[in-house]
Amino acid sequence: MDAATLIEPNRVRVELDERSYDILIGAKLLAQAGAYLSEFVKQKRVFILSDETVWGLHGETLKAGLSASDIASVEKILPAGEGTKNWTELGDAIDWLLENGAGRDDVLIAFGGGVIGDLTGLAASLLKRGMQFVQIPTTLLAQVDSSVGGKTAVNARHGKNLVGAFYQPRLVLADTDVLSTLPDRERRAGYAEILKYGLINDRTFFDWLADHGNKVLALDPESIAEAVAISCRSKADIVAQDEREGGVRALLNLGHTFGHALEAENSYRANLLHGEAVGTGMVLALRYSARLGLMSREDAERGAAIIAESGLITELSNVPGGPYRADALVAAMQQDKKARAGRVPLILAKGLGEAFIYPDADLSDVQVFLQEELQKS
Repeated sequence: MDAATLIEPNRVRVELDERSYDILIGAKLLAQAGAYLSEFVKQKRVFILSDETVWGLHGETLKAGLSASDIASVEKILPAGEGTKNWTELGDAIDWLLENGAGRDDVLIAFGGGVIGDLTGLAASLLKRGMQFVQIPTTLLAQVDSSVGGKTAVNARHGKNLVGAFYQPRLVLADTDVLSTLPDRERRAGYAEILKYGLINDRTFFDWLADHGNKVLALDPESIAEAVAISCRSKADIVAQDEREGGVRALLNLGHTFGHALEAENSYRANLLHGEAVGTGMVLALRYSARLGLMSREDAERGAAIIAESGLITELSNVPGGPYRADALVAAMQQDKKARAGRVPLILAKGLGEAFIYPDADLSDVQVFLQEELQKS
C-alpha cells in the first residue's frame, strides 16, 4: 500500500529523547504494516516472533501487509502461554536470530500478547547488544500496557519478570481489528488495565468508563479506539517522566503487588490471567486505602463496583486457584521486584483517580487485612 493511501491512525508519541517513538492505534494496521515499518527496514526483510494462536489467526494478514511494501519475513512460532516466557525459549530465539544472520540494523517484530512482547524485547536487547524491534500487540492488555514503555523480561523460578531490561521499541502498531478474535475473558483482563489508568490519575476517564465500559468491551470502534488511545497517552506521559521506574512510573503498578502475589501463589496457571489478578488487586488496593483512612469507603466500594460490572472478580475468596492464605500472599509480596531492603511499597489511593506511592507498607497489617478479605463470602 502506497504511503499516500495510508489510513491515518491515532498517534501517541512516547517522548524519550533519541529513543522516542510513536504508538499507532486504529483499524487495518496489519494490512499497512510494511508502509509503517519501511523507514526502519534496511534489508527489505524482518524477523518475527509470534505464537501458534496469533500466527494461525493473523499471520497471513501481517505477511501480506509486509509484502505489499516488498518486505520479506522470517518467522519463529512459539507455543502460546505464560510458560513460553523462560530462559530456554529466550536462548532458542537468540540462536535462531544468529543462525539466520540477524544484525543490529535488522528489525525484530513482536507479534502477539504480553508474553511474546516481553520475550521478543529482551531478545532484541541482547542480540549483539541491541537490534531494532517493533511491537505489534494483539491483545487488549498488550495494546494498552505491556507493549508501551520498554519493559522486557522472562520469568525465573523465583517469580515473574525477574530477569529483564528496559529496551524501547522503534514503533508500536496497535491494530484494534485483531481484538475481535480475543476470547471475552481475555478482553476483560485487558480492560482491567484500562480501568487502572482512570484510577491512577484521571477521574474523568474513570467516570467515562463507568458509562461506556460496555461499549469498550463490545469493541465498538469509536469507544475502543478512544479507550486505547487515552490509556496509551496516560502511560506514555508517565514513562516520559520516569523511564526506569525510579519514581512516578511505580504508579503504573496499581493493583499489581497484590495481583502478582495471587499469580505466584497460583503458580501462574491459566485459570487466573494477569489482568484478572490485577483487577482483584486494584480492589484490594482501594479497600486497603480505605482501611488506612486514606480514602472514603464509599469511593473504594464505588471503584470495586465499576470493576465488578466489567465481569472481573472483586472478592478475594472467589479468585480462581484458592483457597489462598494471607501469610503466603504476604510472603509472595516480599519477593516482588519492587521490594527494597525487606520493605514493600504499595500503590494506594486518596480517592478515585488519586493514586500515590505508599513507600513502606506494614506487612503485618496487610496480612490481617487479607485475612479479613478472605473470610468474606
